[in-house]
Amino acid sequence: MFELHRHNQKIVPFAVGVLLLAATSPSRSEMLDLAKSKACMACHTVETKVVGPAYKDIAAKEAGIPGAAEKLAKSIRQGSSGVWGVVPMPPNAAVSEAEAKKLADWILSLK
Repeated sequence: MFELHRHNQKIVPFAVGVLLLAATSPSRSEMLDLAKSKACMACHTVETKVVGPAYKDIAAKEAGIPGAAEKLAKSIRQGSSGVWGVVPMPPNAAVSEAEAKKLADWILSLK
């Protein structure tokens, strides 16, 4: 009985954390709407390369790399070149820092 109680003491906080994270994480639909409203989807899609890389390919390339979300958020706002070929990514001043962070976190979650 004591062992079961100790086990539950570990599971309950974990389960609460998972539920809180799920409740505060934007949905896929919300993130797609944000990406569309900021013109990201003119060059990117989730699954396939268009002008820029597919979001799932970005997530796969950056998986597990420390600072990947911050680097991606910076690229979203300031642009980049030479990362995914010869076509540069233009800066997007219409995206706030908070929105860029949300988009970056979402993109990296698509792996």
